[in-house]
Amino acid sequence: MRKAPPVKTERWQGVPVNTDTFELQDVNVSVPLHGGEGLEHWRQDTNCNRPWADDHFLERVGGEPLNPGTQWAKWPWGLSAAKFKTERFNHTYMERLWPKFARRTDDGVLPKPPAGEYGLRKWPAVDNRPKYGIAHGYGDLQDLIDLLAREPHTRQAYIPLFFPEDTGLSDGGRKVCTLGYQIMVRDKRAMIWYPLRSCDLIRHYNDDCYLAVRLLLWVIEQCRRLNPQVWNEIVPWTYSMHMTSLHVFKNDMDTYLAQEKQNGNV
Repeated sequence: MRKAPPVKTERWQGVPVNTDTFELQDVNVSVPLHGGEGLEHWRQDTNCNRPWADDHFLERVGGEPLNPGTQWAKWPWGLSAAKFKTERFNHTYMERLWPKFARRTDDGVLPKPPAGEYGLRKWPAVDNRPKYGIAHGYGDLQDLIDLLAREPHTRQAYIPLFFPEDTGLSDGGRKVCTLGYQIMVRDKRAMIWYPLRSCDLIRHYNDDCYLAVRLLLWVIEQCRRLNPQVWNEIVPWTYSMHMTSLHVFKNDMDTYLAQEKQNGNV
């Protein structure tokens, strides 16, 4: 990364910037998981921000399209994120993972499911009609779990986070960096594929890796509850990540190199 050519984009997170980034393009990472399901191992292996990463993960999978939620303010760069928020952000991961009833309440908090419904998805007290796409109702993370539990060898277990409304200038604001997540099972081994259009090596990479691995472990757990006969024999096996742009801001690189020099590593 230190030898990467400097790149200056017009905007970052929808805001004009006047600083260079060092950028690597078309970066692939593939890590064997070898059936490891212990969270503490992956916390240490990824060196994620703790306890924030775990708390935010639970917020993501809680069944509600929260916006803004609470954990954004506890993120190590929460003050940086605050400038993109008015009453709420223009998107959150919770809205994208649970979009059926997004924006039905001011903050995305929803009651429990109505009688007869199951799963993690929560429903609004009024207007419980799911959002509709071009031809079908929206899907969400619960739908992905239901599909995988029923058809573990499917190639369709993908949940998108980058939506058509993000294409082009749209509202001129932030765009979600994660394109989506895909989970696939072969020979009783589960893998997760995680494509991103953009990833900041200093501020996001470690947490992104941990949150994706934990998502795979969590989905396996949910599928075991629905179809234990099949899923009790399935183990986590591979984490694969593709970043169109992996980058570091020059000021962050300067700070990192100064710290490394102080520690005697440069």
